[in-house]
Amino acid sequence: MASIVKSFAIAGVDGYLVDVETKTICGQPMISIVGLGDTAIKEAKERVESALNNEDFTFPQKKVVINLAPSDLKKSGSHFDLPIALGLLIETDQLNPKKMEAYGVLGELSLNAKLRTCTGVLPMVIAAKEHGMKNIIVPRENVKEASAVKGMNVYGFNSLKEVVDFLEEKKEYIELDKESMPTNEKKAYLLDFKDVQGQDAMIEYIVIAASGGHNLLMLGTPGCGKSMIAKRIPTILPSMTEEEALEVTKIYSVAGLLRGKQSLIKERPFRAPHHNASTNSLIGGGNNAIPGEISLAHNGVLFLDEIAEFSKNSLEALRQPMEDQVVTISRVKYTNTYPANFMLVAAMNPCPCGYYGKDRCRCSDYEVIKYRQKISGPILDRMDIQKNVNPVDFMELSKDFCGRTSKELRERVEFSKEAI
Repeated sequence: MASIVKSFAIAGVDGYLVDVETKTICGQPMISIVGLGDTAIKEAKERVESALNNEDFTFPQKKVVINLAPSDLKKSGSHFDLPIALGLLIETDQLNPKKMEAYGVLGELSLNAKLRTCTGVLPMVIAAKEHGMKNIIVPRENVKEASAVKGMNVYGFNSLKEVVDFLEEKKEYIELDKESMPTNEKKAYLLDFKDVQGQDAMIEYIVIAASGGHNLLMLGTPGCGKSMIAKRIPTILPSMTEEEALEVTKIYSVAGLLRGKQSLIKERPFRAPHHNASTNSLIGGGNNAIPGEISLAHNGVLFLDEIAEFSKNSLEALRQPMEDQVVTISRVKYTNTYPANFMLVAAMNPCPCGYYGKDRCRCSDYEVIKYRQKISGPILDRMDIQKNVNPVDFMELSKDFCGRTSKELRERVEFSKEAI
């Protein structure tokens, strides 16, 4: 009978259960991995063989067949290394675990049998909980991320040998101090609206936009404060609920932006892609159909500075996600759906030179019309608030002036949401 180790894979931002089945049969010594695995999974046989030999385990001198079930779903990632290694040890009677079926297993192996952090751990741990599993084995650096799921017993290890000793109950598991683990959690916002001077009218529009989650277009000359204001918008948005934080963290985990050193993302995301960003990087896609900027900005702010400089295809691709708040990326053999509920904030100049209506502007009427037509009507229809941003007279600025703080504005936004 083939040995079975429970593991997980990712489809979009959700995980699903994968049975790693291992069977040795008579034949020329080799490893065959089936079940629609990507290149990283195919290369697992080299890492697993080196890791087993490094820990003085005997690599089977038979043909080894490893099946990742369900076999009709495409799978990717290097986190199948550890379940494959454990399956081989169980199949060759070098490991006799007490309750292997009670554990989900994730982890990438180095050639020296050390466990490396892997991506997408959070949605896979959520999938384990949904399947009634209570125990999950992960690399040590992924413990903090996996522990964000309540009700799960998370076991973190540094090497294959530690996992084997734990499963055979040779050593008692020592709980890791999650507080002392390294972290890359973002600190509170360092920007504040108190630094913005002379734009009181614009700030009122910002508060309205933040209260209702309205998309915003700012039109103004260079240096009038459009980018400065946009970067401070996340500081006045209401705090994320636990459910929203979990959604955002799942997306960043799948995109590989956590790397196991952060639990929940508690601050609303702010994404500001450059105007030369491709359509795939903005919407999502590529070979593995990974989340794009609009999904990374889910429950936060997507800022498109100099929006008129973005390619027409990229801007038009925003129309459906802005309407449906999700984006579906279709490939030949699979389709991934990612959430994309973001607040779009855009900034642009009134003309190519940026100084329309002033003596220094030399743009013709044709050039101005052509420049503004880069933003199509359907995109403008989705911009709920469109506001001209006037420059501030330098003589009116004062180093002693302190505007309304982000804390005060956030209280107004939260009060407005409660009233709604």
